[in-house]
Amino acid sequence: MTHLLTGFLTGLGLIVAIGSQNAFVLRQGLLRQHVTLIVVVCALGDIALELAGVLGMGAVVEAHPTAIKALKWFGAAYLVWFGLNALRSARRASSLSPADAPPVSRRTAVLTVLGLTFLNPHAYLDTVVMIGSLANSRGPEGRWWFYAGSVAASILWFAALGYGARALTPLVRKARTWQVIDTVVGVMMFGFAGMLVTT
Repeated sequence: MTHLLTGFLTGLGLIVAIGSQNAFVLRQGLLRQHVTLIVVVCALGDIALELAGVLGMGAVVEAHPTAIKALKWFGAAYLVWFGLNALRSARRASSLSPADAPPVSRRTAVLTVLGLTFLNPHAYLDTVVMIGSLANSRGPEGRWWFYAGSVAASILWFAALGYGARALTPLVRKARTWQVIDTVVGVMMFGFAGMLVTT
């Protein structure tokens, strides 16, 4: 149980920090668009990366800094593109009602989540390297309990973020609020892109 709880708290601590992926999940939760699909894809992405770490792939990631550097630039470019789209959306905002919001296709939602997950080198460092190292330090059996805890944290967090956003919907129906949210998301994406290329 100690390994399980430690894994849960570690996973939660790494994932709760505001990031580009969380911002997208929250945004789509507010719009009530493909929430279940987005939550499942986000959770599965985390679960896969954490499993890679537990299986020892962290050493491979650390041994190939050039691949991480390339991923950093691809990820930064993707975040800039995402930020520009958010700012364009802010200019066109007319309502925050889920019924009035411009729809996002299932394909676009999935591709966006995959991009925000797998084009972020920090995701590999946090999950594959850090979670993997901490899990494996707990021995052959303890590592799987630690992994189970981190998996539970990912599932709980994304579900709470995606479905919890619905409770805020009545508070954010004004077009001006929608413009502020998209503007903040756009600026955050630029900030995340800047952090990627400078760290």
